[in-house]
Parts: sequence; structure tokens; C-alpha cells
Amino acid sequence: MANDRLGFARLVRTRGYRRLLAVRFSTQWADGVFQAALGGAVLFNPERQADPLAVAAGLAVLLLPYSVIGPFAGALLDRWDRKRVLMSANLARGALVVAVAAIVFAGVTGPGLYLAALSVAGISRFVNSGLSVALPHVVPRRHLVEANTLAVTAGAAMAAIGGASAIGLREVLGPDDTGSAITTLAAVAGSVLAATLAAGFGRGALGPDRTDPGSRTAVTVLHGLADGARATAATPSVAASFLALAAHRLSFGITTLLTLLLFRYAFTDSGPFRAGLAGIGEAVLLAAAGLGTAALLAPWMVRRWGRPRTIRVALLVATVTQLALAALLSMPAVLVAAFVLGATGQIVKLCTDAAVQGEAGDGVLGRVFALYDIVFNVGYVLAVAVAALLSPSDGNAPWLLGAAAVLYVLGLLAHDQQLRRRPRTSLG
Repeated sequence: MANDRLGFARLVRTRGYRRLLAVRFSTQWADGVFQAALGGAVLFNPERQADPLAVAAGLAVLLLPYSVIGPFAGALLDRWDRKRVLMSANLARGALVVAVAAIVFAGVTGPGLYLAALSVAGISRFVNSGLSVALPHVVPRRHLVEANTLAVTAGAAMAAIGGASAIGLREVLGPDDTGSAITTLAAVAGSVLAATLAAGFGRGALGPDRTDPGSRTAVTVLHGLADGARATAATPSVAASFLALAAHRLSFGITTLLTLLLFRYAFTDSGPFRAGLAGIGEAVLLAAAGLGTAALLAPWMVRRWGRPRTIRVALLVATVTQLALAALLSMPAVLVAAFVLGATGQIVKLCTDAAVQGEAGDGVLGRVFALYDIVFNVGYVLAVAVAALLSPSDGNAPWLLGAAAVLYVLGLLAHDQQLRRRPRTSLG
């Protein structure tokens, strides 16, 4: 199998892949800036107070649109020129970011702010799914694992860099509404650059293989989620990967909510470790380092063990990490866990990406990725919401971290059970 590897250096020299990678980097940097700026405006703004439910609401606003709009976007991505989707969605998102910045500047709280942020996150749905389903059109399918590893991992690292950029800007501009608004506005630059780069693709270069802009599009949109579910269930390896990813996102949602609360209310500065938003920045950078480690480990693990065993190993390591975090629950332990869970979760995600891109037909790829986003985001938001209801206000809840470890074990069992099924005929 080593002879089938293209290598990261040669991948980057592939023109279409290089341009798509640049679009992803610009897009995810903008996402990181926007999410960190909005999170700082809600959670760490001295002019506002945030309890666990307010934090959960903010995270839900950023992620739920991916799942509410997902079935519709997935079907449309199977029918619309994906180059045009990447261009128009990025430009629309940039315009909406300007609106959110104006709302933050005006000091608006509650539904007004959340509705505007929902719009930005909803438009981002088209962009991120468009990037995923376009990948098989610029890279041969036999190289999807390494191509996806580089794209997703480096893209996630760019999102982390965007978040760190927002935190740095906020330190310079101030944590009040004015500083938060200007920081939010910085995300526009990434959206405009991504749209400009996407314009360099030829018409139809990113798929789909067949387009149908006619009246049946509306019907396909309404049935998009069901189509994606049937296509996923038809392939045990894809369904198993989905369940493993769901377990990770549920567990990670609990850990994220508790981490935010701990840094906001419980932890204090200790040596090189910082509390508050600066401490969150340290955790984000360590998680990004975990993503980079996953980019190096995942291809080697898959070649040596195959995807199923790679996922099992990642889930087992994550389980041990969660249990250790529950037992120690200190700032250093949280930072170490950020790195390890970032790496193990990304390994599971990369394996799931490769399963979907390599085993789902192009005709349903957008709809399968729509279901993917629901698994990825709804599970996370549900876990955050439950943790917000059950956690004390300062996030000091070791038993919830223990529950997160149990979720990893359940994911491992479900993953193994699905792999024992026989595949069924899927949609084409």
C-alpha cells in the first residue's frame, strides 16, 4: 500500500487540490475568528454575565444551523455547481458577519444576537459541506485518506489559528462591546478571500457529475436526510464510523462546556497557565497541536491496522483520558486532555471522512455529508445542553467527565456491532 501513497508534498503540488486547500484555509480561519469573537462577546465580556445555559445557547447558535439546514444543503450540493456554492456562500457569510459585528457593537443581547449568529453559521453550512464533497473531484479516490487528512487537519488548525487571532485582537482592542465588534469584523477578510480563490475553478470542476436544476430539486431537498440515512445504513463501515464519531462528539460536548466554565469561574492563573479567555486560548492551541499529531498518526495507523482498528484504538485512548481527567480535574490535566482528545477525536473524524468519501456514491455524497453534520453537531449541542443543566455554575463536575468516558465505551461497542452487519444495496 505504500506505493499507492501520493505524499503530502505531491498532493500540495496538485493544482486543483492546492486551490481547494487554500479555500478551506481561508474559510476555516474566518470560522475560527468568528466563533472565538462571538464566544468572547458572550462569555468573557465584562459587560455581560454568562451562566452555563447562556454558554450552551451560544454554542448551539454556532452549531445547530449545520444540522437544521443540513438536509437541504446536502441535496442542493448534489444538484448545484459547487464552485458557485463556495463563491456565493462565502460572500453572503461575509455580509452577515458585518451585521453581527454591528449588533455586538450596539450592545444587543439575547435573541437578536443569536438570530444573526445563526444566519452566519447557517451559511457556513454550505461552504464546509461544499469543500468536503468537492474533494473527490480534485484528488483520485485511492488518495482520499491522505488528501482528507491534510485538508481536514490543517483546516481545523487554521480554525484554531483564527480563534487565537481573535483572542489576540481582543487583548489589543479590549473585551467590551466595541472591541468584540471589531474583532468579529475581522472574519470578513477570510470569507472574501475564500470566495476569490473559489472563483479560480472552472465551471463544474468540483461536481456534481450530473446537475438537475429543475422542479424535482425541491422534492430531493425534502427527502435529502432520508436519502442520506439510507445510503449510510446500507454500508456497515460507514454506519459504524458514524456511531463512533457520535460517541466522541457527545463526550466532547460535555468536556467543552465544563472546560469553558472552569476557565471562566474556577481556575486561577498558575505559573505559565492562564485562566479566563487566555487559558481557553492555550487549550485551543493544544487541541490544534493534537489535530496536527492526528494528521501524522492517522495515515500510518490506517495503513498498519485498517480503519476499524484505528477507530477502536482512538476510542480506547480517549476513554482513558476522560477517566484521568475526571480523577485529576486541574488546569494542567484539562490542557493535556485538550491535546489528547483533539488527536483521538480527529483520528475518528478522518477515518469517518474517508469512509464516506470513498464508499458513498457521488450522487448521494452531499446528502450523506448532511447526515454526517447532524451526527457531528446535534450530538455535540445536545451534550452541551445536558451538561449545562446538570453542571454546577463553576463547571466542577468530575462525575460528568466520568459519564463522558462511558459514552466512549458505548461508541466502541456500537462500532463493533455495526461492522458485523452485511452491507445492503445503497443509493447511487
